[in-house]
Amino acid sequence: MKKENLMDCITILKHGETENLIIKKAPIPIIDDNEVLIEVYASGVNRPDVLQRKGLYEPPKGASHTLGLEVSGKIIKIGKKVKALKVNQKVCALTHGGGYAEYCKVYYKHVLPLPKGMSYIEAAAIPENFFTVWYNIFNRGQIKYSETILIHGGSSGIGTTAIQLCKLHGCKVITTVGSRRKQTYCNKIGADLAINYKRHNFVEVIKKYTKNMGVDIILDMVGQEYFTKNISLLKDKGKLIMIAFLSGSVTKADLTPVMTKRLTLTGSTLRPRTNEEKAFIAKNLYKRYWTALSKKTIKPIIYKIFNLKDADKAHKLMESSKHLGKILLKIKKEEKK
Repeated sequence: MKKENLMDCITILKHGETENLIIKKAPIPIIDDNEVLIEVYASGVNRPDVLQRKGLYEPPKGASHTLGLEVSGKIIKIGKKVKALKVNQKVCALTHGGGYAEYCKVYYKHVLPLPKGMSYIEAAAIPENFFTVWYNIFNRGQIKYSETILIHGGSSGIGTTAIQLCKLHGCKVITTVGSRRKQTYCNKIGADLAINYKRHNFVEVIKKYTKNMGVDIILDMVGQEYFTKNISLLKDKGKLIMIAFLSGSVTKADLTPVMTKRLTLTGSTLRPRTNEEKAFIAKNLYKRYWTALSKKTIKPIIYKIFNLKDADKAHKLMESSKHLGKILLKIKKEEKK
């Protein structure tokens, strides 16, 4: 294959540890009529990437096996059926995989313009977190003004996004984190109460803080260890929304409170959703948050940026849980203004 038809990308040599992430040459993706080809400037690193590397997360049928669920960059090619986008347009996008590469193909309705004044690096931190948070808390959870939400993992990319969006909507935000440094940061970006779960019993603290009323909604990414605790903290008609299971997905619990308090237990995964379902989310994000992002009323929180060849180091940092906000891969240098 000709050199001009090849690109650098990260490949999983075999499932396992971070050293199995290697950079290699691969063919530049060929787009369908309803896709665009993006020259990638930056890509987000997310928990599903780590799980996929370990062999614990199988990509959905038809998805790229290359890691990377979100990118920012410049459109360099457009499919025949794509009318709303143009070549050389600066964009960010939710991908179906393939983001850890110099070029990535994306379904056109999952592509959004860069918010005004935002860099490629900043924009790459938007899609996965904003799609996940809006769909789960605001679409499925139907959170209302002044309601109280408990967000576990408040210092993560998902957590920092959820805190900001919930405060923007006038909600009261409680979050759990694993250090004093993370507590301080979550308070800084808007959390009303940040609890260090390693030092305090968060159930007792929340019950005292809410005068035994509890919370309206819980966004949980822990799973097994927190299930019973979460149920105990929900108000009547409260909602538990599960988006990950960092402590495991299997648990044994007394479900009586689910019935007596008329609770709603729900959750979702983003990647297997249909193109049109994700297009619906993209449309709502643009309508609701692009002005706020352009004005920097809300912003993606970025912790550290690695070069593509150092994807293994990015994964090590992700697994350490020492980060505050997003971890990114820089694929190409920003253009001079």
